Amino acid sequence: MNWKNARPNGTVTAKALMTAFLLAATQALAQNASSANASRPKRHVVVSLRHRKLAVLENQKVIRVFPVAVCAKVSPSPAGQFEIVNRITNPTYYRTGRVIPPGDRNPIGTRWVGLSKKGYGIHGTNAPHSIGKAASHGCIRLRNRDVEQLFEMVRLGDTVEITDEPNEQVAQIFGGSTETTAAIGEGVLAGVPATSGQ
Repeated sequence: MNWKNARPNGTVTAKALMTAFLLAATQALAQNASSANASRPKRHVVVSLRHRKLAVLENQKVIRVFPVAVCAKVSPSPAGQFEIVNRITNPTYYRTGRVIPPGDRNPIGTRWVGLSKKGYGIHGTNAPHSIGKAASHGCIRLRNRDVEQLFEMVRLGDTVEITDEPNEQVAQIFGGSTETTAAIGEGVLAGVPATSGQ
């Protein structure tokens, strides 16, 4: 409590009481949030560049799959294991010479989930027609309504695996065998072409 707001007769001003209340409420909310995070097992996000999908796993079980836009050939996504290092609601877009505030024109949409690979993340979009295509500048792009759901499902420290290689885990999550997974990446499955760019 800020005792500078105490009156000489020992009473406290409404401002001091409100400050003390807000401080206590903030600390309680922070404790509740960290307790909730501690009680929930870490989640693992798997992004298949070949399938153009993202899956959220908990205890090795898929709890949700989202369609995504992945990197265009000229700007590849980093492959590997990463950690979620920040989460931003209504982010501002920064690029050399450009700053776009939150809103309909913002190319990273309504949410940003930053990865431990500097400059890369999972985000929304102002171009929902790009979902399912190879159209991003290296990040993983979701429809805004989907990234808002994902944002609520993941926390700092959860892991993200981005892969372009066919493997058993990817085949189990997204369907098919490792050979089918490889064929999808080559755009030869059922005559579906691999798209590149917008």
